[in-house]
Amino acid sequence: MSFFQAAPTGLPAGPVIKPKLSRDDIVMRGGMLVIALYLIVTLILPLWAMLSKSILTYHFDLSQYEFQVSDEVGTFDGTILNAAVLNTETKAYAPDDLSAGSDSRLSVTSFFPDFSFRSPVLYQVRNTVEGGRFLVGSTLNDTTDWVELDSNTFRRVQLRPVQSTGLENFVNYFSTPALFNSIKNSVMIATISTIITVTLAFWFAYALNRTCMRFKGAFRLVAMMPILVPSLLPGIALVYLFGNQGMIKELLFGASIYGPIGIVIGSVFFTFPHAFIIISTALAISDARLYEAATCLRSTPWRTFWTVTIPGARYGLISAAFVVFNLVITDFGLPKVIGGQFNVLAVDIYKQVIGQQNFEMGAVVSVVLVIPAILAFAIDRLVQGKQVAQLSSRSVPFQPSPNAKNDRLFFIYALFVAIFIVGMLLVCQFAALVKFWPYDLSLSLKNYQFGNMDGGGWASYFNSIKLGFLTAIVGTIIVFFGAYLVEKTNRFFVGRAMFQMFAMLPMAIPGMVLGLAYIFFFNNPANPFNAIYGTMAILVICSVTHFYTVSHLTAVTALKQMDREFESVSSSLKQPTLKLFTRVTVPVCLPSVLDISIYLFVNAMTTVSAVVFLYSPTTTLASIAVLNMDDAGDIAPAAAMGMMIFYTNAAARIIHLIASKGIMRRTQAWRAR
Repeated sequence: MSFFQAAPTGLPAGPVIKPKLSRDDIVMRGGMLVIALYLIVTLILPLWAMLSKSILTYHFDLSQYEFQVSDEVGTFDGTILNAAVLNTETKAYAPDDLSAGSDSRLSVTSFFPDFSFRSPVLYQVRNTVEGGRFLVGSTLNDTTDWVELDSNTFRRVQLRPVQSTGLENFVNYFSTPALFNSIKNSVMIATISTIITVTLAFWFAYALNRTCMRFKGAFRLVAMMPILVPSLLPGIALVYLFGNQGMIKELLFGASIYGPIGIVIGSVFFTFPHAFIIISTALAISDARLYEAATCLRSTPWRTFWTVTIPGARYGLISAAFVVFNLVITDFGLPKVIGGQFNVLAVDIYKQVIGQQNFEMGAVVSVVLVIPAILAFAIDRLVQGKQVAQLSSRSVPFQPSPNAKNDRLFFIYALFVAIFIVGMLLVCQFAALVKFWPYDLSLSLKNYQFGNMDGGGWASYFNSIKLGFLTAIVGTIIVFFGAYLVEKTNRFFVGRAMFQMFAMLPMAIPGMVLGLAYIFFFNNPANPFNAIYGTMAILVICSVTHFYTVSHLTAVTALKQMDREFESVSSSLKQPTLKLFTRVTVPVCLPSVLDISIYLFVNAMTTVSAVVFLYSPTTTLASIAVLNMDDAGDIAPAAAMGMMIFYTNAAARIIHLIASKGIMRRTQAWRAR
């Protein structure tokens, strides 16, 4: 036996050392949890309430009610009649009649064919179970005690439905042809609008990035104008252009603008800048070496276009297509103004809630509308995840070469697009100044006397400005601080991933769906947050939540540009994180902070769908006033209010531009070193 043992091949495992959390780590994780809680309360819980509402069903359980009928002198013989048995004998109500909404009522006199309210006969009615419900006039009875009534009072007895859960609401929706057609109509309109918009935006972006045509800056400004107006405004412009008394209605050759044609044209108008921004960004980053190689290989311009340009921009095109599709299929304002009898999903929600007070069916349509929106968003994120960098450190930025023929051709194309955009706005401004179209074309400011119109008067306009400022201030603070926490917090991987998921979810939720979800959640008296319902606070919260995702991505992009060495230096100098945040992070990211604020302000001014269910008589908004005035037939004042929104947003953009230049000159000088 050997006296020497073989040395162990490895050292024994030591204890697992967990890094100790610093005070700053605890504060940052706590802050992230607070903002995550905000998103849970303002997004997750309302959506859960809406989903729960969609599976609530109501029906009349006739077996829960019993009656007794006296003779002519008012004597009861003790015979008890069950409502279900009576309905079987009399066939007063078919099975479909027993399906109900939450506010439905069922008259009991139909169970008695010989009933007369002048008869001296007396009636007794009761519930057979505790919690059963029937009304005598407006008085609710939910006990099992007999209630004796004369004939005149008995005719005021109405049964109330019982609540249960199930998928009957979805079955009813998909079995109703008019409602089910809305899905087909919405998908068709969104698909056609997406194809047209992406095509127009691509060639417009191509003209601005790949040619040497003149006035590129002016064309770029014009392309962004539709962002400054609510989606209802192009519908009003199309009414004046192609309506029954339109200026150029003959160009439609007898077709009606009220329906799919009008919705598509208006959708192209208000989604054009969104597609243009994305595609222009994709075309702006190209490697000139690829085009030099194509020239050396004697490739034709057309072949180079399909083998170099399109592949380089394909992710931008796909992303633009899904963004436009999502915007169109979830838009409410435009189809409401010019859709006519052409039903789409967003308008169906409005009709079910406002028109029929059928909140359960409104929730069902909302769930149906969320599905294509989430699918479009998910596919877009998947495509972006596969995108690879188009420029490397060796890339040479592409610079277009002058070509007189192409430059002239693309200038003409860009001019036509600009005329379309500016023309729509000019038509609305003209309509706002004309006394009475088309009979009195003299100019007047009477359409700006909003106090004489339905919609809330000038108070609605000032409420919108107040909403815009509050949304910009509160939203910028919440969004930027949340993005900072999720980007700069050490470790805490699960918590950061969950927060990122919550932050991305609002982009997939249509505004109208979010607004309806807020009704179900915040309008519940048992909810401790019920006090904010009907106030400006709920409008601000809804707007911040609705536009959270884009703002969050903007902030995260800016924060990613900052090296983590800032945090290391701060720790080595024993400086608190809050001081680093206020002295370094905010000044460095100030341009992005200003971009977030103006984005939130403009969208709060123009949004309709997110707030159409939430305003009160004291918090009416300018965009809602446009909708209400159009509903009341005051189209010219609606155009005037829409143009006031445009001018306000344009002024805000100019102020933002001037302020940004001044602030950047003072805080961003280090970038030029």
